[in-house]
Amino acid sequence: MSPKKDATYIGVLALQGNFRMHEYAVERLGATPIEVKLPSDLDIVQGLIIPGGESTTMSILLATSELIEPMSKLIEDGLPVFGTCAGMILLASNLSDGRSDQISLGAIDISVQRNAFGRQPNSFECDLSVAKIGLHPFRGVFIRAPLVYSVGRDVEVLSRLSDERGASPVLCKQDNILVGSFHPELTGDDRIHKLFLSMVYSQ
Repeated sequence: MSPKKDATYIGVLALQGNFRMHEYAVERLGATPIEVKLPSDLDIVQGLIIPGGESTTMSILLATSELIEPMSKLIEDGLPVFGTCAGMILLASNLSDGRSDQISLGAIDISVQRNAFGRQPNSFECDLSVAKIGLHPFRGVFIRAPLVYSVGRDVEVLSRLSDERGASPVLCKQDNILVGSFHPELTGDDRIHKLFLSMVYSQ
């Protein structure tokens, strides 16, 4: 695909998971989504979204699609990346309960536990206070959500969820990486996607 002048192309990893809802959010904000299934799909992207899904399956598909190395290189070079749920797990530097064959891109200095908020029947929604998107609460949709149990000193915590575990980080940013435990693409509220796009535009 040849890039159009003045267009903004956002890659959405489309191997597995709910990637289409992210595409719709990107379109509503005036950017052009590019489904990423092969290394060549990354050629013109100015940002990348890694959606929720099943993190182990996504790891396997990333390997078979030969996307790990080119994605890692782009992240190292400063490509803005937004990971939600499984995307957060793949981008984390440490995973407490991962399988031996599970990929860790090590892009953000957080430690994560998979499915820490419960399995599918334990899915829930709640209002979150989120920095940088305005005072109105954001509706967090948590589905088999990962728990961030530690963050590095260079990680900015933009939102926390308070429960019996304490005040757990659920939206974090470090340099060119934004990650969330929840699914903002399911709400119709595009403010967090807009925050990510602001990272793209500032590059």
